Amino acid sequence: MRLLPAHLLVLFVALSSTSAVAAGAASPTSQEKVAQQAITQDVLRAHVRFLASDLLEGRGPGTRGDALAREYIAAQFEELGLKPGAPDGSYLQRFDLMGINSHPGAMTFQAKSGRLELKTREDFIAVSGVQAPEAKLDASELVFVGYGIVAPEYQWDDFKGMDLKGKTLVILNNDPEDDPRLFAGKTRLWYGRWDYKYEQAAKTGAAGAIIIHTTPSAGYPWQVVRTSWTGEQFELPAGDAPRLQVKAWTTEDATKQVMKLAGHDLDALRAAAQSRDFRPVPLGVTLSLRITSEVHRRPTANVLGLLPGSDPVLSKEVVLYTAHHDHLGKKDDGKPGDDVIYNGAVDNASGVAAMLAVARAFSVLPTAPRRSILFAAVAAEEYGLLGSAYLAEHPPVPTGRIAANVNVDGANILGRTRDITVIGLGKSSLDGFVTAMAKTQGRTVKADQLSDRGFFYRSDQFNFARMGIPAAYFGSGMDFIGKPEGWGRAQRGEWELKHYHQPSDELRPEWDLSGAVEDTRLFFLVGSQVARAKEMPKWNKGDEFEAARLKSLEALKGAPRK
Repeated sequence: MRLLPAHLLVLFVALSSTSAVAAGAASPTSQEKVAQQAITQDVLRAHVRFLASDLLEGRGPGTRGDALAREYIAAQFEELGLKPGAPDGSYLQRFDLMGINSHPGAMTFQAKSGRLELKTREDFIAVSGVQAPEAKLDASELVFVGYGIVAPEYQWDDFKGMDLKGKTLVILNNDPEDDPRLFAGKTRLWYGRWDYKYEQAAKTGAAGAIIIHTTPSAGYPWQVVRTSWTGEQFELPAGDAPRLQVKAWTTEDATKQVMKLAGHDLDALRAAAQSRDFRPVPLGVTLSLRITSEVHRRPTANVLGLLPGSDPVLSKEVVLYTAHHDHLGKKDDGKPGDDVIYNGAVDNASGVAAMLAVARAFSVLPTAPRRSILFAAVAAEEYGLLGSAYLAEHPPVPTGRIAANVNVDGANILGRTRDITVIGLGKSSLDGFVTAMAKTQGRTVKADQLSDRGFFYRSDQFNFARMGIPAAYFGSGMDFIGKPEGWGRAQRGEWELKHYHQPSDELRPEWDLSGAVEDTRLFFLVGSQVARAKEMPKWNKGDEFEAARLKSLEALKGAPRK
């Protein structure tokens, strides 16, 4: 995933324990118990086999493989009896992307003490921040701005009013974690994400922004940055928001060289940035960099299928399932004989397979749930959650009538687990429903076991949460049946190192999808409970997304229920 989702992510939303009890949703109905049997290993494997095949060439946005994936998913929706869900009466919610293939020259730093040149891919990755044939930094002054965060609720401002127009900002990854009373300690927030940092830098009027990569602060090695940020990149067509000329990453070793040229020590600067009192540090170094780009408009689409609800009133509300259908396409620097196709079997052919299996389970229910169910295979997640951003801004129903988002971003390929991980546990009224449905499977619910990765902000549910739609997601459990303690965590780390965003993410005979079946049945049961509950889910009081939800509900007052 471009927002670099971790493997084995499973994402969804539910109601609170009090709501669950009030709705009588402590256990599945007999119809739901029968319907979930339609979710099998063979169903999941068959969908992955096609979507992750070489024929689709990695499902890069706007490519032939992208179009094949969309048509396949639309055909599956039609076969299951889902109605077209796009506003124009089709299965495809079409929109354009801007494809930008950047070719950076050398990164050249100049100081009184000398000159330093960094090598692309090895020392840095840089892409154009503008949708134009050229982007450049011409002797742009470097300023170290700590974490590049403005967070009034924590009385935190890394910029302190400094004039940063035209400058290039050097920024630490993640957010401050030394003091558990600041931010959320080691739990990464939105402030720690690269997209937040680039967005905030652009608001200051800066010309460029460089994020310092380390594996601990990012949650993934340098090779993930290389594979994710090279080749054609995608954006929605530019609007009026401020933009950087250049967005870049540098390795920690390369950054230390730059700081040495500036007469500074990176570790000392990093230590200073942990305090509210930190002020930006002009480095006395300038950066010059020229990027040439090919810019193309690429058509793509979200694929939407609707199961109308059975209640005359509540059917105007929907439970939204999402899974992204794209991946990274083909390697642009492969050698003869190399495997150059990023098949994206786990990420995210398996998630689409799970969503299609959930749709199959709903389709065999003798009576549809009270609320409608909208299934959306969204585009271009790997390049900044673009398809879900477009859907969130152009929903087929008002956001105040979307009861919850159930987002699936990867499946468990390692077998059954005794547990399941709730990422965002405590954010909304989901906890009780999740616990109740997991209990029927004999499983326990655990809080995010890798909270330093910031997973809540790294996949498509984030765009719906920002619009106020209650959303959370789960990672697969780590307590694998029949395996020793720590085995699951070790397997996950190995997968991320060897296969995440690599051509080796392929369907393999040794996949054990028994755990994926159990997880997918849970997604179905939770969504079904939400669809038949008396009330829609709610964010907990004071949550970061509560205000947006209240605003969307207020907008519905007096509006006709069309």
